[in-house]
Amino acid sequence: MDAHTPPLVPADQLARENPIRMPHESEAYRAARQALLAEEYELRRHIERVAQMRRALPPGGAVVGDYRFDTEDGPTDLAGLFGERQTLVVYNYMFGPERQRPCPMCTNLLDAWDGNADDLAQRVSLVVVARSPLERLVAVKRARGWQNLRLASAIGDDFTRHYAVSPDGGLDSGGPSVFSRRDGVIRHFWSEEITASDPGQDPRGAPDLAPLWTVLDMTPEGRGADWYPSLEYPR
Repeated sequence: MDAHTPPLVPADQLARENPIRMPHESEAYRAARQALLAEEYELRRHIERVAQMRRALPPGGAVVGDYRFDTEDGPTDLAGLFGERQTLVVYNYMFGPERQRPCPMCTNLLDAWDGNADDLAQRVSLVVVARSPLERLVAVKRARGWQNLRLASAIGDDFTRHYAVSPDGGLDSGGPSVFSRRDGVIRHFWSEEITASDPGQDPRGAPDLAPLWTVLDMTPEGRGADWYPSLEYPR
């Protein structure tokens, strides 16, 4: 903690001082809600501690190799994906040539990210990379109504093999990777490496990058154990 940062008020104290009450709630509800509120304060603080640790990582490995991509603006290399930014966020999209259709989970997440892509572009370069030919990616983009996401088809398998973080070296892997460019040197900064799941759960990052799951986690039913988003719903 910075010497000029005031000490944090204990989370349980913040919960006790919470003035909010809901109509017709019971004493048992309020006691349980205050205990939960203390944990929510702790969770918020833990998320920030993790983010600080991530930002403080030592320099990652230099990117070695001529990774090539086909984009809607033409062919480019990894440096070209940065544009004018110093940080590149890549989402490795599980839509390789062996898949007839893209991963529904990845697609759902990207549906949400499309709405934030213009905002993110003010600070970082965000690119969706997949191993499928560009025309297949563009077809998905049109079908989903994406307006702002930038797409890149990886030419060859090396980029996915090296940076999509598959525990067994497989190529049908998804998730975010972040790269930095400082003084002309491109380095890997961070990739999601959570691949093991806890009992009764699917593997998930922390924090979860998909708003879908964040909303469901607020509900009595939760996210469930046997439900996943679909690529289509009846209208």
